[in-house]
Amino acid sequence: MALGYAGYPALRRELRALASPPDAGGEGENAMQRALRAETRHLERMADELGELSAVERAAGLLAGSRPLPVLGLRAAGALAGYFGYFAAKVLPDVRVFDGGGTALLDRLDQVVAAGATSMLAIVLPRYPREALEVIREARRLGLALVVITDSAVSPAAEAADVVLPAPVGTQLVFDLHTGPMAMAMVLLQAVCDAAPEPVQRRLEEFEATAARRHIFEA
Repeated sequence: MALGYAGYPALRRELRALASPPDAGGEGENAMQRALRAETRHLERMADELGELSAVERAAGLLAGSRPLPVLGLRAAGALAGYFGYFAAKVLPDVRVFDGGGTALLDRLDQVVAAGATSMLAIVLPRYPREALEVIREARRLGLALVVITDSAVSPAAEAADVVLPAPVGTQLVFDLHTGPMAMAMVLLQAVCDAAPEPVQRRLEEFEATAARRHIFEA
């Protein structure tokens, strides 16, 4: 505000406009089309960067062995943490999603450490909730290895991470598009499955048998 901006969002919009390449969309496209084409370019860049899988594989190795596995995502990242946790629970025996803040959050962190957790996945998206950053720092103090999915390698959430998996967010609509972080979360879960294929296959077969017995799905 001292620089003349209405607040952090206004400053961020101007910085992103300066750093972003011109839109490659067709002439006369509307704002929604341009936003989705920008997401396509984000995914293409992420795909190019995944030509070197060392970071994803290292992250998967850390997470696959943690019992339980805590997954942190507050505010905008809460839905994505739940999405990852839903599918991860099909292949891992104890996944605990931390998607609500408050004073009890650090208590839950103490509980997973006491139960044997060795690593944590944190999904932290702009505008970087202060509480999420505090939990990350406390997890580090408690000795947990940290895998962080965030929008940039220079995100404040990256400072304490063992492995950072950058996934850009779309910023051309009123609210950010999280296509990139969601794709990265599923790529990471695939790598977790690849790290221990036999137990994963066994748990998936057990789930399918249970689902059939309980008639959970129509198809």
